[in-house]
Amino acid sequence: MTTPDPIALTRALIRCPSVTPADAGALAVLEAALAPLGFRCERMRFEAPGTAPIDNLYARIGAGRPHLCFAGHTDVVPPGNESRWRFPPFEGRIAEGRVWGRGACDMKSAVAAFAAASGRFLAVRGPEFGGSISLLITGDEEAEAVNGTVKMLQALAARGEAIDACIVGEPSSSEAVGDTIKIGRRGSLTGRLTVRGVQGHVAYPHKADNPLPRLVRMLAALSPGAGPEIDGGSPHFDPSTLAITTIDVGNPAANVIPAEGRATFNIRFNDTWTADSLGAWIRERFDAVGGDYALELHSGADSFLTAPGELTGRVAGAVERVTGRRPAFSTSGGTSDARFVKDYAPVVELGLVNATIHKTDENVPVEEIETLTRIYQAVIENSFPEKG
Repeated sequence: MTTPDPIALTRALIRCPSVTPADAGALAVLEAALAPLGFRCERMRFEAPGTAPIDNLYARIGAGRPHLCFAGHTDVVPPGNESRWRFPPFEGRIAEGRVWGRGACDMKSAVAAFAAASGRFLAVRGPEFGGSISLLITGDEEAEAVNGTVKMLQALAARGEAIDACIVGEPSSSEAVGDTIKIGRRGSLTGRLTVRGVQGHVAYPHKADNPLPRLVRMLAALSPGAGPEIDGGSPHFDPSTLAITTIDVGNPAANVIPAEGRATFNIRFNDTWTADSLGAWIRERFDAVGGDYALELHSGADSFLTAPGELTGRVAGAVERVTGRRPAFSTSGGTSDARFVKDYAPVVELGLVNATIHKTDENVPVEEIETLTRIYQAVIENSFPEKG
């Protein structure tokens, strides 16, 4: 059995320019690393009207339970202007003790680290370790996220495959690898508000109906205090926050009262809300202002929490064993594919430091990839203890 080298595998994955929805050979590179370890590799391709077809990879060794799953993605965001990078973004160069390239941190290194960790574990324990290990790897995380993880999980459940615990390899760490584990995520709700009035001359405001004061009052009604916070938070979540992202009138004339005004806002909400309850709260406040308005709401995700317990303790124990420090539990940040996994299994997120994700010159120290590999190996060992 040839155990994958996490650094070499990271570089090989980076060399695949897998900007969503392109796979560019990334899944084949991963298959070539996993198949010799005994993993059964299955391509799962999904498509939907109006979206690009996506190739995904499900690789599993073992048939029994418990079943530990690693969920991740090999697709990346575009590199932007490549001339601004110190090194070509899809070269995977090692320089100054770091691996450079798009996806180095988010999250090809984590995928490589888990594959390597699985290989090291299997080299010691063999294939009869008393359970199953799998990798659920999508090529559709950075864009629409409709033909990837969510459909893979649905397909697995439909054929009776259950997952008992899941680690998502998103870059969760803040200052050092393993210092933070995400045990939940806030929900996301986007609102598009149109307030309608009657156009008129500014000299005769009584003959018009200016929608803009109502628009301002409606937006202000969503922020009870002076800042962006809309509630007091909960035991594991910070207060929900409002961000007004655009206000549009499109009125070039200073002497004309416009007929309508529009605004877009996003609320990242904690577990005291659902998208439905938050939507009802928003409409209640807008109705109190009154007038003619239209509101479109789009829910990107509901909040979720994996309460501290067996899984979080197992993962935190692995981090402490390798690094000597106890990680903090966090629910901060944006959304991830953990929002889909939580409907099927307890899930936490553990990965690299997120300092350079989506940036020009994305990079990760070589030693941090090795540290993450050792942490993942410890998680696997904690999940399948030897019976003595």
